[in-house]
Amino acid sequence: MQPQCYWILFLISCLLQSLSAHNDFFTSIGQMTDLLYTEKDLVTSLKDYIRAEERKLEEVKQWADKLDLLTAKATQDPEGFLGHPVNAFKLMKRLNTEWGDLESLVLRDTTDVFISNLTIQRQHFPTDEDQTGAAKALLRLQDTYRLDANTISIGDLPGVTYKSPMTVEDCYELGKIAYTEVDYYHTELWMAQALKQLDQGEESPIDKVTVLDYLSYAIYQQGEIARALEYTMKLLALDPEHQRAKGNLKYFEFQLEKQRKTAEAETQENTEHTKRETSKKKPKEKAAKGSIPERAKYEMLCRGEGIRMTPRRQSRLFCRYYDNNRNPMYVLGPIKQEDEWDRPYIVRFHDIISHGEIEKVKELAKPRLRRATVHDPQTGKLTTAKYRVSKSAWLTGYDHPMIDRINQRIEDLTGLEMDTAEELQIANYGVGGQYEPHFDFGRKDEPDAFKELGTGNRIATWLFYMSDVSAGGATVFPDVGAAVWPKKGTAVFWYNLFASGEGDYSTRHAACPVLVGNKWVSNKWIHERGQEWRRPCGLKESD
Repeated sequence: MQPQCYWILFLISCLLQSLSAHNDFFTSIGQMTDLLYTEKDLVTSLKDYIRAEERKLEEVKQWADKLDLLTAKATQDPEGFLGHPVNAFKLMKRLNTEWGDLESLVLRDTTDVFISNLTIQRQHFPTDEDQTGAAKALLRLQDTYRLDANTISIGDLPGVTYKSPMTVEDCYELGKIAYTEVDYYHTELWMAQALKQLDQGEESPIDKVTVLDYLSYAIYQQGEIARALEYTMKLLALDPEHQRAKGNLKYFEFQLEKQRKTAEAETQENTEHTKRETSKKKPKEKAAKGSIPERAKYEMLCRGEGIRMTPRRQSRLFCRYYDNNRNPMYVLGPIKQEDEWDRPYIVRFHDIISHGEIEKVKELAKPRLRRATVHDPQTGKLTTAKYRVSKSAWLTGYDHPMIDRINQRIEDLTGLEMDTAEELQIANYGVGGQYEPHFDFGRKDEPDAFKELGTGNRIATWLFYMSDVSAGGATVFPDVGAAVWPKKGTAVFWYNLFASGEGDYSTRHAACPVLVGNKWVSNKWIHERGQEWRRPCGLKESD
């Protein structure tokens, strides 16, 4: 029952008690006038209840109309629609938060059929963890591809088919999640975007005071006290009685004064001493510029920047028709092969898997998709990891004869034994899906990496691209500057180990976050056992 109902019943109860206690009201006009005011209060309360019901119905109607249009559009091309990271985030947000708000709204009435259906379906809805994960993915994309908050908010991303602008509430929610994660940098970016949209006149239940409160604190936490003070003063101009802002104002002013005095004291120090300190710092700055951290190189390559191959090296890369030493399967129909990189040697096979095969593999994999795992170097067992954001499934010939045919194709083209290889792994990357820099092979300090398999180390990797990706999603090798971009129907191949059995550390690679689109891949990790006569050992460590 709604609060308005309780209020009406309370007033009726008071009125009835009054009437029962004074059943001779007609004998006193003075007392009767009191009853008129009581009745007027009842009518006012009744009208408030009616208006609340009308507002509720209007809200439900607007929500239904909006979602009717959205779902009709989205279900025409579900994967394409969800390929836009903002659409994926908003889907998480709607199902986890907004449908819950609607449930609370409708529960005030006796709409049993809808509520029972919604309650049943809610057990399959995304959780807070899903919503937070989608939000973090947006922040990760923002950093990797150097996108400003406004570009994401208006949905102006490269290769976008379904533009999806973000509301003030969306921006505020992102900022709030960043705040919860103690990420004040992104808190500032998204609260500032929410404030910008409010300043532009966008209507929202989120008010400027709330946004400014988060914004000023996030800026303060980053050490910019003067700016934090500026936003605090803007907050107080809107709400002079805001207690926390009043306290912050005094604190920020005190801290600024303290900084001013410290600065004045420093200027009185010996000039020569200051020069010596400055001269000591310069070589450090220069040394820092000489080395680019792996993370920075990884993100540069994801953006299409970074190391470029020299023209001389590039001239040694070729395209060819390939039959792997006249393999009977490819003598009459050789495969198109392209050199992608020279060291490590990475080759791409074109038109190597058909659209029909891709669709069948996806159909088999979808019901089995689970959070992707990695090998724990300490235990040698599979475990989930935050740096790998995708879902995967494993398929064998027992699942469908076509998998055996695909495995045989890999064997025919690589010349390597597939009996000791791992099962075909299918992976689908979600919103902002990625796999940060890693090695496919086990290093010397991981002697038990694949002990349970009993097939030795991972000698090579074969990777099918089963979808085109509108933006992002490259496979990059940060140590050497190679970037391989997804192209549906192709596959790339490289050796993880030298012929001597030693690991090739230049094969450290990563899957860049998917900015726009839906990335499907499948890979085959090929192991050492069974390759003794197919790839003889080299005599030197780097052979």
